[in-house]
Amino acid sequence: MSEFDKFEFIAPISQALANKGYTKPTPIQEQSIAHIMKGGDILGIAQTGTGKTAAFSLPIIHNIAKNKKKIKPARMRCLIMTPTRELASQIEENIKAYSKGLALKSCVIFGGVGQRAQIQNLVKGQDIIIATPGRLLDHMNEGRVLFDQLDVFILDEADRMLDMGFIRDIKKIIAKLPEKRQTLLFSATMPKDIADLSQKLLKNPKRVEVTPESTTVEKIDQKINLVEKGNKPLLLINILKDKKIKNMIVFTRTKHGADRVVKHLDRVGIASAAIHGNKSQGARERALGGFKKGALRVLVATDIAARGIDVPGISHVINYDLPDDPKNYVHRIGRTARAGKKGIAISFCDPAEKALYKQIEKSIKAKIPIDEDHAFHGVPADHSKNGARNKMMGKTGGQKKGQNPRRRTRRPKNNTSRNKTNPSRS
Repeated sequence: MSEFDKFEFIAPISQALANKGYTKPTPIQEQSIAHIMKGGDILGIAQTGTGKTAAFSLPIIHNIAKNKKKIKPARMRCLIMTPTRELASQIEENIKAYSKGLALKSCVIFGGVGQRAQIQNLVKGQDIIIATPGRLLDHMNEGRVLFDQLDVFILDEADRMLDMGFIRDIKKIIAKLPEKRQTLLFSATMPKDIADLSQKLLKNPKRVEVTPESTTVEKIDQKINLVEKGNKPLLLINILKDKKIKNMIVFTRTKHGADRVVKHLDRVGIASAAIHGNKSQGARERALGGFKKGALRVLVATDIAARGIDVPGISHVINYDLPDDPKNYVHRIGRTARAGKKGIAISFCDPAEKALYKQIEKSIKAKIPIDEDHAFHGVPADHSKNGARNKMMGKTGGQKKGQNPRRRTRRPKNNTSRNKTNPSRS
């Protein structure tokens, strides 16, 4: 007996839930699904990993399937806006799984890929479109997107939209939407700009607050590793010597930093890939796909991709660089401890990052314990090229095999010392 039965979903959705092994709704699903099925607006304050995608997509799929309409070209019945390509792809993947057997049409619209396939999908008309703001505006400006058949508008990760500078684009899109519609807004936090936007967007919404604002998941074992910047690659490799760690996400502050971490790991034979804004969409999807399948042990990411990563069973998150914005700490470590499982989050902190460490503690209103037992606590960084490389490759240095430590052959420094016995050659 599934606790989802009380929502009385149509049979194909119930079967999809059974296939997924879903038997008990998460708190956000418990509080949202029935209200959305009745056509009400929602203001949801929930972090990733709470079951938010199913909370809005299951009732929307149910309603669309029960009230079928012929979709005209360039139209859609539901528009879901997300800040990143990864999150858009993740949502579409879930929607296709939940709507299996329903002949429901859905597609993603985002940048980084060619427009031809997107135009072909738009021409057919879609039940659900999942889009990022920039590319959707491009299609709107070319007259390829019209909203006169829109029933539902969903704005996901609204605070991330604000952080990434998309709010102006979002407002342009909202201005074109029909006045009569159902609107769902989800955000991990509720800054003033998002609160103001929600008041304009929503009509008598039900407020659903699952996780208190700016608090971390209690099931995550958090620790700080104080380490010299030059020793960070070595510390990461040392942690990965634990074969029990099957998969790990490593967060860096910059795109180039992510690429450098991958190079360090590649040198010691650890399968990894980077995912960030400079990577093509194809490369990002291959990296995420390889990580999900277990072909890659480590995924290295920047904050821009953080909220688009939803992979079950991640045991470890490493903050290789501490985030400049303390809010991103919560979003990063939220990649682990999903679906009620426990997880470990280790944050590397070099001397220049100590102020960021204190800001994070202030933001989450908790002390993060310092681990003084790790291999590089208090160890000075070896900045010599050979020294760092040898450590990374597991070498200790010293004389070569078979070399007599007492006999060393050195080349003379100059010709004078070399030719003392033959002054005529000087």
